[in-house]
Amino acid sequence: MDLNDPFIHVEEDSEITGFEPVLGGQLAEKAVWVDEARCIGCKYCVHVASNTFTVDEFHGRSRAIRQDGDSVDVIQEAIDTCPVDCILWVKFEELDDLEDSLDRDMFQTFGKPPRMNKH
Repeated sequence: MDLNDPFIHVEEDSEITGFEPVLGGQLAEKAVWVDEARCIGCKYCVHVASNTFTVDEFHGRSRAIRQDGDSVDVIQEAIDTCPVDCILWVKFEELDDLEDSLDRDMFQTFGKPPRMNKH
């Protein structure tokens, strides 16, 4: 038994739930989400919190790519800079449903020729 092994104190029967603190931090109660249907692609959020937000190249809309990329204060500052209020704090449990509710095929791309409607 190697006492320098970092996993020596991990119980073999412990079940990973996905709700464990990451990197020694506290469990977060909320997540940041961008309503891409309302986003105008101004990139203000990316300039403020570049470790949390990116702009999708094809659609030209912002998207949260990391929940732990920036501090809560920096993310809140990015939310406050949004001119259309499309960045929201939501419960982590709601993220999958919100993501599934977006129909990116119906988005008009910004700065590119219009796409033909599939319907």
